Amino acid sequence: MESPEIKKQGLNLPAAMSGASLRLDTFSLSLSARSISNLSSSSPSSSKSSTCSDRFIPCRSTSRLHAFGLIDKPSPSKEGGNDAYSRLLKSELFGSDFVSSSPSSSSPAGQSSPTKNILRFRTDHSGGPSSPYSPSILGHDHGLSNEASTPPKPPRKVPKTPHKVLDAPSLQDDFYLNLVDWSSQNVLAVGLGTCVYLWSASNSKVTKLCDLGPQDGVCSLQWTKEGSYISIGTCLGQVQIWDGTRCKRIRTMGGHQTRTGVLAWNSRILASGSRDRNILQHDMRVSNDYISQLVGHKSEVCGLKWSSDDRELASGGNDNQLLVWNHHSQQPILRLTEHTAAVKAIAWSPHQSNLLASGGGTADRCIRFWNTSNGHQLNCIDSGSQVCNLAWSKNVNELVSTHGYSQNQIMVWKYPSLAKVATLTGHSMRVLYLAMSPDGQTIVTGAGDETLRFWNVFPSVKAPAPVKDSGLWSLGRTQIR
Repeated sequence: MESPEIKKQGLNLPAAMSGASLRLDTFSLSLSARSISNLSSSSPSSSKSSTCSDRFIPCRSTSRLHAFGLIDKPSPSKEGGNDAYSRLLKSELFGSDFVSSSPSSSSPAGQSSPTKNILRFRTDHSGGPSSPYSPSILGHDHGLSNEASTPPKPPRKVPKTPHKVLDAPSLQDDFYLNLVDWSSQNVLAVGLGTCVYLWSASNSKVTKLCDLGPQDGVCSLQWTKEGSYISIGTCLGQVQIWDGTRCKRIRTMGGHQTRTGVLAWNSRILASGSRDRNILQHDMRVSNDYISQLVGHKSEVCGLKWSSDDRELASGGNDNQLLVWNHHSQQPILRLTEHTAAVKAIAWSPHQSNLLASGGGTADRCIRFWNTSNGHQLNCIDSGSQVCNLAWSKNVNELVSTHGYSQNQIMVWKYPSLAKVATLTGHSMRVLYLAMSPDGQTIVTGAGDETLRFWNVFPSVKAPAPVKDSGLWSLGRTQIR
């Protein structure tokens, strides 16, 4: 029978155990003043009844342990073992969800888990640097690249107004002519009617180079690379060579049946394109009028440009074709027919070999970029207007385009992003003519509104700082003749 003391304590003990053999010691809990103060300063949420623990044990049924690279690769000693026992062992240790989602049991070898983790914990062994602190790992896996950490630079400021305007009476509004060129000696040549005028950019002096007479007219002009001599294409199909410093004609060469609308010099060869659909190559060192004839266009040739290394000649025509010629062959090595209008605007990149840009006329409006080594089109952008001229900056990887119908604008583009840097307006008619200064910072544009406008669009080579706006200079207006 239980003793009254045991009953009082409310304990059920075996019959063999007496109450005297059981002794409960009471431990007193002493709280220091510091402990009490810590308890009183704890957050209100700590006073609520909750189950707390000193460790966090995740639930294995919801874990994706295979995403952490914890699956052991089979060792040679385990090959041929009991697969069923292995799966059962994994199920007991890691849970059934781990076994079902394991790539080794439910998916083919090498197939990744369909689960997409926000943070990538699994180690990638597919090449790359082995150090986990490599900048490339931080850049690709965690998005901590230098570009992301560096704030983007503000866009370069391009003045919206020309800093100088010249009156150019009788400047023709003809898409197929090329009447403006800027020499390496800082002299601008302009064809006005039957005359050619030279304007010195250093002292603004104007000189009349020649007058072809009432029976002829100026259709094109182009300085040599040295800037001493200038070639002039005429309405009668002639090509004249003049000494720009002495204003003296050196030579006259024939060969074309009708007007010579475009000229292009390389180091020693002058190429001329005509309405007779032919391209002639002239060599000043021989007595013949021309040394070779390139036949490939089916309509008037209106665009000609030599590559930077003088090895390839690009030609555009009113037949919507862009042809690339090799200096060793009489047949084009490339025939590019993607344009749907006349191709007058042509420019070779000075920064990348075999990179050619071309622009189409009113029915096309596109600027296209080509790799001339294989003929592939690299990019294309619709400019929204007739493309009249293209010129690549030698200071930065940008290019400028001039346009006709219907916006008559000038646009500056970045390459290869083709982001628009600036859009300049001011001409009231098609911007048919374009030339660049020797330092590569200023362009001059000409239009049928009989004006030449000078724009600061590109930075210098050494100091790519924003060009200061000098729009007040446009108030001064002079005549070129």
